[in-house]
Amino acid sequence: MSIVTTSKINQLLSDAVPGGLLFAAWLRKEGYSAQLIKRYRDSGWLEGLSRGIMYRKNDSLSALASVYSYNLQTGNKARIAAHSALELFGFNHYVPMGKPRLMVAFKNGNVDDWVRSEKYDMTIVPFHTCIFKNPATQSIDRNGLSLLLSSPEQAFLECLHLVPDYYNYMDLYYIMEQLTSLDPDKVQTALENTSSQRVKRMFLYMAEKAGHYWFDMLDMDKFGLTTSKLQLVDNGVYISKYRITVPKELNVYE
Repeated sequence: MSIVTTSKINQLLSDAVPGGLLFAAWLRKEGYSAQLIKRYRDSGWLEGLSRGIMYRKNDSLSALASVYSYNLQTGNKARIAAHSALELFGFNHYVPMGKPRLMVAFKNGNVDDWVRSEKYDMTIVPFHTCIFKNPATQSIDRNGLSLLLSSPEQAFLECLHLVPDYYNYMDLYYIMEQLTSLDPDKVQTALENTSSQRVKRMFLYMAEKAGHYWFDMLDMDKFGLTTSKLQLVDNGVYISKYRITVPKELNVYE
């Protein structure tokens, strides 16, 4: 390998995000030819993860660093979402069974193979939803990475949207109890930008039940609540104010 080639691979390995990914399309834009990339792989500097996607040999892949790399190198805006965003903001942890999950909202429902790899420190769970007109996001720095997250207000709405596939209402209510510091204006906007009646009504029911100060500051007339009845669970308790059926366990919980 020539001195120039060695210098370029040293620079690449130095600049690469630890635990992150390297996308071939981005590498080519940065001046690394397809032949050079192949040479790096054949020489053992880079390891292939899926078609056109690599990482530094012997790196322990980080789910957070990999999503960060994806956004940085492709110009996309995949966001850490649902309970994963809430955890990064410092709210109460939701602990699913097994390997930790990283919930990631992608712009559309089609995701590449790299997302579903089992080599990460967390299982990346991709999802896509159209119920938010204008997704509310924030950025935070974590271990030198600028991560794009759903705002706390939207993140909890995303949790409700993902019931029952990934969450249940009782566990989510325990998180709701911790959301004492939400911004009432941001809650108002998030609910107005949500098209799901199920998500809106359950959020309002939980917020009122939790007794948060910001609940009384919401303008209910702007949420577009309909008069239809929604049975969210079987054998539950009907809440006439919100026209929803909630779990018995949640209704009696104090």
